[in-house]
Amino acid sequence: MSEENQNINPDESQDFIPESQDHSDHSDSITKVTGMYKDWFLDYASYVILERAVPAIEDGFKPVQRRIMHSMKELDDGRYNKVANIIGHTMQYHPHGDASIGDAMVNIGQKDLLIDCQGNWGNILTGDGAAAPRYIEARLSKFAQDVLFSPKVTEWQLSYDGRKNEPIHLPVKFPLLLAQGGEGIAVGLSTKLLPHNFNELIDASIKILKGKPFTIFPDFPTAGIADVSGYNDGMRGGRVRVRAKIAPLDKNTLVITQIPFSTDTTKLIDSILKANEKGKIKIKKIEDNTAAEVEILIHLQPGTSPDKMIDALYAFTDCELSVAPLGCVIENCNRPLFIGVSDMLKISTNRTVNILKRELEIQLDELETKWHFSNLEKIFIREEMYIDFKLYSDRESLYEYLYNRFEPFKKILIRDIVDEDLQKLTQIPMIRITRFDSDKADENIAKLEDEIEQVKHHLANIIDFAIDHFTRLKEKYGKGRERLTELRNFDNIQATKVVLRNQKFYVNREEGFVGMGLKKDEYVGECSDIDDVIVFLRDGKMMISKIDDKKFFGKDIIHVAVFDKNDKRTIYNMIYRDGKSGPSFIKRFNVSGVTRDKEYDLTQEKAGSQVLYFSANPNGEAEVVTILLRQVGSVKKLKWDVDFAEIMIKGRASKGNTVSKYPIKKIELKEKGISTLRPRKVWFDDTVQRLNVDGRGELLGEFKPNDRLLVITQSGKVKTIIPELSTHFEEDMIVLEKWNKNKPISAIYFDGEKDRYYVKRFLVENENKEEIFISEHEKSQLEIVSTDWRPMAEVVFAKVKGVQKENQIVNFEEFIAVKGIKAQGNQLSTDKLKQVNLLDPLPYEEILDEPEAELKEELEEGNDIQDFNIQLDDDGQITLSLD
Repeated sequence: MSEENQNINPDESQDFIPESQDHSDHSDSITKVTGMYKDWFLDYASYVILERAVPAIEDGFKPVQRRIMHSMKELDDGRYNKVANIIGHTMQYHPHGDASIGDAMVNIGQKDLLIDCQGNWGNILTGDGAAAPRYIEARLSKFAQDVLFSPKVTEWQLSYDGRKNEPIHLPVKFPLLLAQGGEGIAVGLSTKLLPHNFNELIDASIKILKGKPFTIFPDFPTAGIADVSGYNDGMRGGRVRVRAKIAPLDKNTLVITQIPFSTDTTKLIDSILKANEKGKIKIKKIEDNTAAEVEILIHLQPGTSPDKMIDALYAFTDCELSVAPLGCVIENCNRPLFIGVSDMLKISTNRTVNILKRELEIQLDELETKWHFSNLEKIFIREEMYIDFKLYSDRESLYEYLYNRFEPFKKILIRDIVDEDLQKLTQIPMIRITRFDSDKADENIAKLEDEIEQVKHHLANIIDFAIDHFTRLKEKYGKGRERLTELRNFDNIQATKVVLRNQKFYVNREEGFVGMGLKKDEYVGECSDIDDVIVFLRDGKMMISKIDDKKFFGKDIIHVAVFDKNDKRTIYNMIYRDGKSGPSFIKRFNVSGVTRDKEYDLTQEKAGSQVLYFSANPNGEAEVVTILLRQVGSVKKLKWDVDFAEIMIKGRASKGNTVSKYPIKKIELKEKGISTLRPRKVWFDDTVQRLNVDGRGELLGEFKPNDRLLVITQSGKVKTIIPELSTHFEEDMIVLEKWNKNKPISAIYFDGEKDRYYVKRFLVENENKEEIFISEHEKSQLEIVSTDWRPMAEVVFAKVKGVQKENQIVNFEEFIAVKGIKAQGNQLSTDKLKQVNLLDPLPYEEILDEPEAELKEELEEGNDIQDFNIQLDDDGQITLSLD
């Protein structure tokens, strides 16, 4: 390239002109290159948006889809056509090749609405593709024939090569766009319309016509579960969360029977296997038995909670996905329109009304034309106007004659007579005139008049006619199109609560390091690689950070644990010295709303401050500690107790209450505390035999600090325990419930030493001790146990020597009084029992303790209740005060 050409600056808009051109002679015919390309990108973007990627709001079709349906209509003869043949025919209208047409046709066919498919059209559940176009066949469905086509009201345009006419829009008389959904990506623009239920769309359209409010939500062909609380009417910024339907098949197996929209079984299984490889979940194996319906079996590792695994699948795999709708359509063939699905349905419904009205108007015009000519024909033949035709040698004079003859009859006609009418009359064959039946003609005219009146009635009541149209569609095609997707609000699953904790982390307290790689240091507990840890230092500093192999937090660590930002029940009890020689303060706080990797000071930020006592309490326990002071001057009281229960729970930045202005020598734990928080719900997960507060398994009840659990085993042991989440239970446990100290326990047992059956009722006398309530002989065994207030049982005796003793009904309350736990009980029988069945208990109204009864009576009467102010703060503290 020459130096001159290299120095051309494109910003100066210089035009490239070939040297062979004569600048002086042809300056007027020069086309600047900038003028040729400056609009190319805009033209291309507009073309892709308008002609390829985004559907039209008028009929819900993209151009390729519309051309496919038009071609199928042209080819339609009631029989199946090879898809390859349909693709070839569509290429007369669509200039983009067979691949794009074939893919679009398969997509329409898989939605099972407009195309009657034959052969292998693929599977939306498994992601399998369709067979080659030469192997599969198709024809228009009856529904498509009913709602897509009406040539007389269709607007036409020339095809891309000018050889044929194609519809600008199809006269669709149904909200097809919302029924099928659709998506597309254009240049700088995209659309994603979610599919909706066939019957629900019809119902909503009828409500629109009746002026009633309506709501519509997506319904997916893959079924599943959807949370549409953030749908936002399908507009930009909305979100729909979709989940697979997962259920326990047994204690060690989960089954997926429905999958989320926008995925398939292959992708779903891949996501589960990846989560397993990364250690987020732990499964034994996975089986895909999907055929006509989804069936994916997930085999769990022994000891894995099915409920927790279901949550983990939603958190770490494609079993839960988020779909972002975007309502964008083409309006009037020339511009994109961003609109919600409710407005789309209103536009579609109104357009359906207009199409139905236009069809009726055309039908009325055709009927009136038929009626007009039938009357002209009847008058023409009855008045024998054809006899004088030979007197007129030219058309003008003949038409003038006919106009004059029809003049007396103009009043009975609905419009003027024109030359075309006369031409048709003069062309009536003589044989038809000779065989003309006046009565039959009158009958035909009367029938036309009835039809005209009916059409006029429909036009006058077009809304009712449109409602009948939608009702007919639902009755004819709505069966089998019921909602597939279950609508439900989802709880947010915290990944840190359901992730498999397959890592261990350690601490070097003196050096200040925490991490998974410090295997030679002090073991702290189990964690996952997505967990955060909370660290407290002796100088009163606190930090929260993501777990790592090795991370420095600060020297002299006093507490480290996995951190849950939503945990409001873990309360930290602390006593600290303010500065090197300042007073000591006591405080209780929880930790939430913090910034990761930011250092927080829990003291008053004075140099030399030090934590003297610290405890972390997962259920807000408040212990009692003993304070011992150093001997200073004349201080007499060197020792006293402090109860953390008397300290209010405040924010982490609070100063706290003064403990002492003198130096503290030592702080000792005197008594473990109980929870000071509001009651919490506790569940029992039978699969893993563990308690939890996450809603997995059976709800045991709400527990206050002094509440306990009653545990009874098949071996005849009974005890009560504090509901700690770390509790392990014996395998032969048969009763686990919230303990009511006033409710007796009833049992039938076999005494191995005396070889007899006994009935007993007792109360748990020692809540801190495990006791056995049947005899300790090796052959003794418990038959049944009940914690009902008034239990009933049926005793079935074994047949002895062919003799069957009648069953015995045992009313425990009448059979024996409540006695001590060590009492033997009353003898039931010496006969051998076949089995003992618990029956429905007798009704019972619990009698409240005296204080509880008095409180209930006061509340019912409303005595002085207005004098009290009850408050519950964010930390769970209850405050009762006088106004």
